[in-house]
Order: sequence, then C-alpha cells, then structure tokens
Amino acid sequence: MPGLKLERELYHSGSQIIAGIDEAGRGPLAGPVVAAAVILPRKLCETAPWLNQIDDSKKLSQKRRESAYELIFNNAIAVAICEETPEAIDKLGIGNATVKAMFQAIQNLDTTPEYLLFDFVPIKSSPLPFRTVVKGDSISYSIAAASIIAKVTRDRYMTWADKEYPGYGFAQNKGYPTKDHISKLKELGPCGIHRRSFAPVQSVLTFDSL
Repeated sequence: MPGLKLERELYHSGSQIIAGIDEAGRGPLAGPVVAAAVILPRKLCETAPWLNQIDDSKKLSQKRRESAYELIFNNAIAVAICEETPEAIDKLGIGNATVKAMFQAIQNLDTTPEYLLFDFVPIKSSPLPFRTVVKGDSISYSIAAASIIAKVTRDRYMTWADKEYPGYGFAQNKGYPTKDHISKLKELGPCGIHRRSFAPVQSVLTFDSL
C-alpha cells in the first residue's frame, strides 16, 4: 500500500502544497495518453477511511477504481486531467506526449503546487521543484491517486470508443495490443484513434499499401 512518507518529508522541508502526477495509456495501440495531477489535503492521516481505498490503479479492480475515483474528487484539494490525442502521440512520440500531458495537467490545477511528485518518467526540467519516483504509485498516496484518476478517465474514453469504432474490442482491451486486438486490427485496418506511429499499426498500413 502507498503511504505519506514522501509527502511528510516535503512538508517538513517547507513545501506545503504537493501534487502527485501519473499517466495512463503509454503502451496501447489506440486512444489518448491521459495524465492526472492530484493535490491531497495537507492535514491528512493515513488512517482516514477513504484514503485506505487508494492504491496503485493497476492493483485495483474496475469497481474499486471507480469508487476510489469518486473519493479522490470528493476529498482532494485539487484534481486536474489532460489528454494527448493519438495524432499528438504520432507527431511528438509517446514519451514527449506523456510529459506534455503531465505538465498541462499540472497547469490545469485550480491550486498551484509548490512541489511535484511524478511516477517515474524521464523529466529533464521543470518550472517547479520535483522528484520522479520509481513505482511511485505504490509508494505515494498522491501519485497513486493521480494514477487512479488517469486510469479511470482513459478507461471511460475507451468504453465510449468501443461504440464509436465497433469491432476492435476497445471496451475490453482498452487499446492495448492483445491477441484479439491485433487480429481485429489486421482484419479491419486501423480506425480513427489508432496510433499510426506504433509498429503493429504501421505494419498493417504498410501491408495495405503493397
């Protein structure tokens, strides 16, 4: 389970408003990459009942993520989200698009943070002091909360996309390169939200052009 150790260290060093930042959707072949930034209350106890529902989004069931999503919005000081489209990913590359989404999510916060805690991404510079934390969503409640917001937001988009682009199984695979998704991609060709720069999609486009 995550904790508040990192946050408390920063509080003691003088940073009172800390944002946790994480993303969802770097690996899929389709859909946006989504970043979220969350600022939790300064006076927060690890025994708070709602906080015990927060964990790395990958460790939670869909039902628990949805419940935690609502709890975060109801209890956090500020929450913000940003999405980068498949077109932006193709243009910028997934790494740059992810970092761009993260910093835009930070800018979208109603409250300006004093320190940033990122789940590990290669960030070279920032206008605010920051730390990148390996497996941060398993260590920091702030980052874990951001991981849930990003994951639920993206999953809801892919469920919507399943109706707009039927046949690919987006509601189930969320755009990730499952065996069934690859099979449908080869059968149907790419749709409007596939990432053309990703190799499995490129291979279908190249084959179709022969």
